[in-house]
Amino acid sequence: MKASVLLKSSLLTSLFVISSCATTKYSEDVSKNNYSNLEAGRMYVVTMKDGSPKQKMLFRNIDGDKIVGTAGKKDSAVVIIPKSNVAAVKDRSKARVVAGATVIGAAGVAALVISSLRAD
Repeated sequence: MKASVLLKSSLLTSLFVISSCATTKYSEDVSKNNYSNLEAGRMYVVTMKDGSPKQKMLFRNIDGDKIVGTAGKKDSAVVIIPKSNVAAVKDRSKARVVAGATVIGAAGVAALVISSLRAD
């Protein structure tokens, strides 16, 4: 009984964590990349292909082969990133939700395991 509850709870937790990905990766071929899922007015963290530091930006629009945004909601400095240099774009708000949900899920699994251990 103990192993089956632990197995089921860990399987459900791992399935939840795997299904809640918040990163969009982009390929080397820029013409195949679909940037239409980026929403104007949202904060994104852009990972560069050349290894330079990650860039946080408030996305505004796509201008030809460039991604245009600002450095933050209060900072009006314009950030322009060439599409050819983008490796991945991560939505910061979704990442926070996923992290919170993972913590809550882990607490729920721990509660299930503890209650099943005490039941015997």
